[in-house]
Amino acid sequence: MELIQTLIYLVVSFSASVIGAICGIGGGVVIKPVLDLLAVAGVSTISFLSCCTVLSMSCYSVGTSLAKGEKTVDLYLGTPLAIGAAAGGVVGQQLFSQVAAMFENPNTVGAVQAGCLLLITLGTLIFTLKKSNITMHHVRNRGVCLVIGLFLGIMSSFLGIGGGPINIAVLMFFCGMDTKTCAANSLYIILFGQITTLATTLITHSVPSFEIPALVLMIAGGILGGVTGRKLNRRLDSRDVDRLFIGLMAVIMCICGYNMLQYSVL
Repeated sequence: MELIQTLIYLVVSFSASVIGAICGIGGGVVIKPVLDLLAVAGVSTISFLSCCTVLSMSCYSVGTSLAKGEKTVDLYLGTPLAIGAAAGGVVGQQLFSQVAAMFENPNTVGAVQAGCLLLITLGTLIFTLKKSNITMHHVRNRGVCLVIGLFLGIMSSFLGIGGGPINIAVLMFFCGMDTKTCAANSLYIILFGQITTLATTLITHSVPSFEIPALVLMIAGGILGGVTGRKLNRRLDSRDVDRLFIGLMAVIMCICGYNMLQYSVL
């Protein structure tokens, strides 16, 4: 593996995981479109590497939080949401495989993913900017949370993003959480979803070809990013996290728009 490619994997996974740990978006929503943009690997390989990176970062962040007895994760609501996301991860993985099988050109799948992510990010950005005028709900029914988690798991697994901005918007709207609380609970949900996504990939023998050094670098970047992101998250208030979140979504939309056009012409 060339030095430049090595640096790309490490820098992208680390930076994305720092932002992911702060905002609760996992990092895959940054990793997937950026690596697609840089064309360092195929669509399926990038989705797999993104999944492994997000899993390592969320495992560290959630594990550390629970081990220290922090009360940022609402286990009463978070657990059914996470279980739903775990089941959704399996469904989303199968959905991705079916969509991929529909097209001879794998780049077409990349265009579909980029288009879906663009629309979801746009919707989330509008929601975030207008949230002061939107009535938030405080769902406490665990059955409803299970269904919500299922939806989140399907979307994140199909798009190969781990969780993304949609987790934050959904937790705000349905559970009435503030931005920092959403971040902690989102990572908890993402952890469960990524475990089942990876397990499904392994069980169905659908692991794409990849370079082992790339995987090692991505996981290392994910864990280091999780460490850094947790430290920064404690120093920022909800308004700072909101600003970072909004700026990130704007950048992601631009990259997704470019990727969609790029994949469409290849």
